[in-house]
Amino acid sequence: MTEPGPASVADAIRAAAERLGATSDTARLDAELLMAHVLETSRSQMLLTRMRDAAAPHTAAFARLVDRRAAHEPVAHLLGEQEFYGLPFAVSPATLIPRGDSETIVEAALEHAAADARVLDMGTGSGALLLAFLHERPSATGIGIDASAQALAVAQRNSAALGLAERAQFREASWLDSGWADALGRFDLVLCNPPYVETGARLDPDVRDYEPASALFAGPEGLDDYRAIIPQLGKLLAPGGVAVLEIGAAQGQAVRALASESGYTVALRRDIGGRDRALILT
Repeated sequence: MTEPGPASVADAIRAAAERLGATSDTARLDAELLMAHVLETSRSQMLLTRMRDAAAPHTAAFARLVDRRAAHEPVAHLLGEQEFYGLPFAVSPATLIPRGDSETIVEAALEHAAADARVLDMGTGSGALLLAFLHERPSATGIGIDASAQALAVAQRNSAALGLAERAQFREASWLDSGWADALGRFDLVLCNPPYVETGARLDPDVRDYEPASALFAGPEGLDDYRAIIPQLGKLLAPGGVAVLEIGAAQGQAVRALASESGYTVALRRDIGGRDRALILT
């Protein structure tokens, strides 16, 4: 005899959360977000008005998403987007998923850069850092570079969706290539969230199996890309310019030393969890 399915949306969410508890630290939230996606509504609207709806019309679609989440596929990939700095950003397996910790970079940039800054975002990915800054500073303009054409396509899509296409340009380039910045000019603000994970580090399957390794790993100490980027900032920054670099929580001392060796004054900013997160170079 076939077991009856959940009677209501609330029942379906409860059952999914119990299942996802084995693979997710945010099982209930994951289940709610996936159900809201299936219902084509916001999570808040669903919680207010849809919890008593019959689950049956949505059971199959919801079950497929729960199965994928149970296999550690990130919720952002299942939804196709992630909120960052209060804005919706499309994401794909070609980009890192923007994380709340990285909002620290935007906050530091807003404090230290001029309102009409010309901005360079190195390794732009989804465009989150650059576009969040431009959204807050209507007189600013910027360029995002990335070595991945697939990532740049996502960034361009986000810039159009946010109404920022006239102030944001995107170009395929790698800071590891000779002459990559020759035609870019100088910038009042350089933003960068480079790869900084140690090669061989143990990562959650959600990250290890679904996000681009090229945007994660940076040598045995996680410092290879800082060693490449910091010496190049001198030819990128305009007089009085500032660079804001994201760092791993245990990398503040090492990256500060690299910046100091190149002649920069360095300030540290911690994220909302109190972890070292951004270095501000002037």
